[in-house]
This record gives sequence, structure tokens and C-alpha cells, in this order.
Amino acid sequence: MGTEAAPERQMTAGYSEPNEAAVDRTGSGVSAVLLVGGMGTRLRSVVSLTPKPLAAVGGHSFLELLVQQLRYQGVHRLLMCTGYLADQFEQQFGDGSVSGIRIEYSRERQAMGTGGAVKLASHALQNEAEFLVMNGDSFIEMDFQRLLRFHREQRAFLSMAVRQVTDTNRYGRVEINDAGRVISFTEKSTSNGPGLVNAGVYVFSRDVLKQIPDGPASLEKDVFPKLLDRGIYAIEQQGMFIDIGTPEDYAQAQEICGRLYAAALNR
Repeated sequence: MGTEAAPERQMTAGYSEPNEAAVDRTGSGVSAVLLVGGMGTRLRSVVSLTPKPLAAVGGHSFLELLVQQLRYQGVHRLLMCTGYLADQFEQQFGDGSVSGIRIEYSRERQAMGTGGAVKLASHALQNEAEFLVMNGDSFIEMDFQRLLRFHREQRAFLSMAVRQVTDTNRYGRVEINDAGRVISFTEKSTSNGPGLVNAGVYVFSRDVLKQIPDGPASLEKDVFPKLLDRGIYAIEQQGMFIDIGTPEDYAQAQEICGRLYAAALNR
């Protein structure tokens, strides 16, 4: 399973609007890129006519969970990198006014992979000294401001959230040294047992965009391994972690949807 839960807490029944007085606006100058363009072939048997990030979890799309998590922590601008069934994202979220956050889109015309999608959107990121990048099909309970502070303190070229899991086989392993610097990545299926894995949330310095090749590319396979000498740092997270890439994990997300929304809104 792709679910790694934090200790039990008081649960909510599902999504509800956060208390505006409690919303942390300290991150209001940061933009976030959401990678939502994949075809989600492994989930097609249970979600056939909807992009994976728009699959319903607790009466709302999984992507709404991520959008509200970012909004709650003060992120002011989202750039959704769309591809497969792109119109559905724009129909649901529009310009973001309903969700209380500014949303823009970068639509790929062919499958570009995670790296190619970010590169395609680079024209909209030229004024950003740093920005968040997130997978649109996974959730990690975390403090984005802590990740940003870590990135700046380490003077990192790129920073990532990592999570300890019981079996790294599905994800691939991330090896770090005592200072938190990433020293190696191990591919999926060649890694077994407990260890740290990439949780799919990053801080990119603007110059990372120059290191991504034009055309289709994978961040995990084609970009990150080549940037180790430039300084990739990782910070471990302790909270809930789940992706919905398989029918089994999607079913698990339905079962724990209340906990997910509670974690997203820090309740």
C-alpha cells in the first residue's frame, strides 16, 4: 500500500472551509506548480473518465485537498501543468476564485513527463526566485514554510520532502548524509525494506529550469540524478502520506478521507 499514516488524531468527517483567522499567510509570496498532466493508467479501472487528480475522495476531488492545503498555508498562486483531459481541470477550478486562490494553467499538447511539464511552464516562472513543485496525485502532511526555510538555510539548488516508509520498493529510495544532502537515488523495484522516499514536494530555485532538457523528461529519472553535484537537500516529514496511483490506495484514501482533510487543514 502507498499509505503511511501518522499517529491517530481527532478526525473530521470530510472537507470544510478552514477558519480564516487561523490561515497562515506568511507564504503569500510563493507560487506552487501542480503536476496534474499524467494519464493515470493504473487507476483507469476504477476512474475511467476522470484524470487521476480529479478522482473523488470524500465528496471532493483529490486535487481539491491539495489546493486547500496550499491555500491554508498562504500560497497565493497555483500553476497547474495539465495534459490528459485538461479541460476538466479548468472546468472545475477556473481561475481559482471559488477556491480562494489564483490559478493559472500550462497545457501540454503531448505527454511531457514531470520534467517536461515544468520546463513547458517556465515562461510563467521567470519572475520567481524559488517556487514549490508538487505531484498532483499524492498528499503529504507538512509545513511548506518549514521546507522553504530549510531550502534557504541550506542554500540548496533544489530541496525535497522525504518520508520514511516500511517498504521503498514502490517509490525508490533517497539516500541522504548527516547534513541532509541527497547523495543518491535508487530506482523503483531495485530497492526494498524501510527507508526514505521522495514524497513528491519540492522547492526549485529558478536556475533549476535551465537544467531541465527541452521535450519529454522525468524529474525523477532524467533531472534529479544529474543535479546531485549542484546541491539537492532533503527534509524528512512525519505526517500522513498517501498517493492514489493504484486502485488499492485510492480505496484507502476513501476510507481515511476525514483524516486527510484534517491533516491538510491542520486540525
